[in-house]
Amino acid sequence: MNKHTYSHFDIELEAIQKRLLAMGGLVSKQLVDAIDGLSRSDLALIDAVIDGDRRVNQEEVALDEACIQLIARHAPTAGDLRMVMTAIQMITDLERIGDEAKKIAKASRRIIESETNFVPKVELRHISSMVVDMLHGALDAFARNDPSQSAEIVRRDKEVDAIFKGIMRQLITYMMEDPRLITHSLDVLFIAKSIERIGDHAKNISEYVVYLVKGRDVRHEGVDALEREAGRE
Repeated sequence: MNKHTYSHFDIELEAIQKRLLAMGGLVSKQLVDAIDGLSRSDLALIDAVIDGDRRVNQEEVALDEACIQLIARHAPTAGDLRMVMTAIQMITDLERIGDEAKKIAKASRRIIESETNFVPKVELRHISSMVVDMLHGALDAFARNDPSQSAEIVRRDKEVDAIFKGIMRQLITYMMEDPRLITHSLDVLFIAKSIERIGDHAKNISEYVVYLVKGRDVRHEGVDALEREAGRE
């Protein structure tokens, strides 16, 4: 009976893990499409991102329910419970990444539809590529139960924060020099902030992997402590 019960638990947990990784792929595509839509002035792609947020929300609800049902049916303990709790935390961060992608798309739509020349020229592709790589790295670490890259992802988040601050200073300068740029400078600032926030969520996921594998919550402890814990046998 126990063997039968554990077999069902493993099957259900594996299904949740696969669906969670698929959700990660979905929100990553949402971000990439939102940035591509802005750079190409592609309103159809922008609209697809906005509409796609419904699917992200549906996945959040379905995965939350699956986790709750898994706990109720099997009452997992120790490492199994950590896996379920990690999944629940990741679901929330992935849904919020989807929200940020939708915000980027909405701000991009405002810029594109304005058909104005008064849009500040700010490079966003580099920072967006960085956070996409961070997200992929965090999801890969979760898939492999390997926290070894978690410290590097946290370090990259600090780089993203620094780039965002540089973009903010650049936009402030534009607005001071030409008031006609204020409206869309703010839109670009909102986009950059959403990208920066996605980096934060990717960092969170990488920290959850340390908790999953090592059993220790390393949030708020700094990159050096995280690196020591991630590398500990």
